[in-house]
Amino acid sequence: MCGIAGYQGRKPLAQARIDACLALMNRRGPDYREARSWQTPSGTHTTLLHSRLSIIDLDPRANQPMGFEKAWISLNGEIYNFVERRKELEAAGVALKTRSDTEVLLASLRRFGWDVLDKCEGMWAFGLYDEQSGQLTLSRDRFGEKPLYYYQTEDGIYFGSEIKFIAALIGEKIAINHDHLWRYLINGYKALYKKPHGFFHGIREVASGHNLECRDGEIVGHKPYWSPRIAVNDDMSFQDAVAGARERLIRSVELRLRADVPLAFCMSGGVDSNALISIAKRVFGHDVHGFTIVNTDSRYQESDMVDLAVRELGVRHTSIPVSTDGFLPGLRALVKQHDAPVYTITYYAQWMLQKAIADAGYRISISGTAADELFSGYYDHHLAYLQEVKGDKDHHARSLAAWQSHIKPVVRNPHLSNPDLFVKDPTFRDHIYLDADEFSTFMTSDWSESFAESAYSGNLLRNRMLNELFHESVPVILHEDDLNAMYFSVENRSPFLDRDLFEFCNSIPTRHLIDDGKAKAILREAVRGIAPDSIIDNRRKVGFNAPIMDYLDVKDPDVRSYLLDEGPVYEYVRKDRIEQLIGQRDLPNSQSKFLFYFLNCKMFLEEFAT
Repeated sequence: MCGIAGYQGRKPLAQARIDACLALMNRRGPDYREARSWQTPSGTHTTLLHSRLSIIDLDPRANQPMGFEKAWISLNGEIYNFVERRKELEAAGVALKTRSDTEVLLASLRRFGWDVLDKCEGMWAFGLYDEQSGQLTLSRDRFGEKPLYYYQTEDGIYFGSEIKFIAALIGEKIAINHDHLWRYLINGYKALYKKPHGFFHGIREVASGHNLECRDGEIVGHKPYWSPRIAVNDDMSFQDAVAGARERLIRSVELRLRADVPLAFCMSGGVDSNALISIAKRVFGHDVHGFTIVNTDSRYQESDMVDLAVRELGVRHTSIPVSTDGFLPGLRALVKQHDAPVYTITYYAQWMLQKAIADAGYRISISGTAADELFSGYYDHHLAYLQEVKGDKDHHARSLAAWQSHIKPVVRNPHLSNPDLFVKDPTFRDHIYLDADEFSTFMTSDWSESFAESAYSGNLLRNRMLNELFHESVPVILHEDDLNAMYFSVENRSPFLDRDLFEFCNSIPTRHLIDDGKAKAILREAVRGIAPDSIIDNRRKVGFNAPIMDYLDVKDPDVRSYLLDEGPVYEYVRKDRIEQLIGQRDLPNSQSKFLFYFLNCKMFLEEFAT
């Protein structure tokens, strides 16, 4: 895990801008920083910058930018199956100088061509410069785990792991995209990755699973090397689905345990993180150390299940109590780190978790991101499942009874209390942009954007899960995970984001995904006998959350004064509506989220618009 940045264009980069960018890259790579530049006979300039967080092959020989056969790479991420790829290179007679995954990737690309990316399992963002052709290629992993931004100007193309790196190379601020602020305020975080928009004009992300090809500072190609493969095998039995998922999840964890530095696990009381922890501990004998944020809100408290897992698995464990001290300055620091508003209050708390992991001496954290989107896990998934099985009267009746007993009592979203919601209207999506119409009345200008989704599958539940994975939930989580971890020079790994596991899960018949009102039926049974039964059989879905009022005392005169202080945010939001909002005794969940969005927009504009 590292920081990368670079440029290709008609003018050379000033050394002062290169130095300024390298200084900003220190958190992503505290172990070594370097820049390397080239000029073609025709006058095109290319620069690659790199800051290293040493994870595999800690020797300086693995520093970057790294060269091999007149090609140079600046890589952020890990190629987990580099051991297998190394054997392929050795069989072809290629001599390597390091034990790093970076050299394996670079040598493989030079020897076997760009098709080799389809054989690589990992997370990556890289810039590769070919001295012979003068081509600069920017590449991003299949699921977009690693960030890769780019910005085209008249002078050329700039890229980086963070937007602030690009701004440093350009030498000036980048204009804010006001439209995206309204999108965030009104529709919420699930709207942010629907289209290639961002909080700054002109900033784009290399699409996941794509290579962006550049010559002479111009984009000449945007090519996919992988596309999601959805091929449901309707003949697959439940037992075969369980066995296939188990095999692939174990292999994914095995690959992501590869490191030359200590790694820790983000731990909750749910099946997602405990599936990974149990495999690491019981299958591979790893000395697991789990870290948990402890919530004081009883609605989100799961310490009893965490304690049970710790005892039964015999793992080391550290609890991190939620602290509200220093919330406002801490949130501002996080907004500056993210170059964006923080998407949910969950990720303020998760920032504390990453600090504890770093303070304990770890350089890698492992999290359960994307289990909900691979195996089913959200409350609306149950309603989509009822729509899926409506043609099987007996199955539907059993599933409906289980939903009424176990799911309906805990659902807070008013739309999701109707079990026939999708049976009657499969296109209903108002529960996703909840109360958007009301929040639009908080704005100083009219703005609205209806919900839209991509078509991956004709099956409602499957299509919703894929939209969540590629456009709604997972991109948000990955953005926050990466920046929070990198703030403390920690690499975050997500074993559920594995190509083989993804493709297998999307071959499982949808009817197997939920059983007796339990989501993640396949995952639960896949780790049966490995993870504790009490965790597997626990129906309660918690997840971390916290009401904004737990952190923000609006009765404090100083806090109230700050919220209502004149500033650029009130070019977007009506002050009278914020006064009304903070004057309420209790806020519904959606209004609590809006107040958090408002606070983040206020800080974001104060940092980046002035």
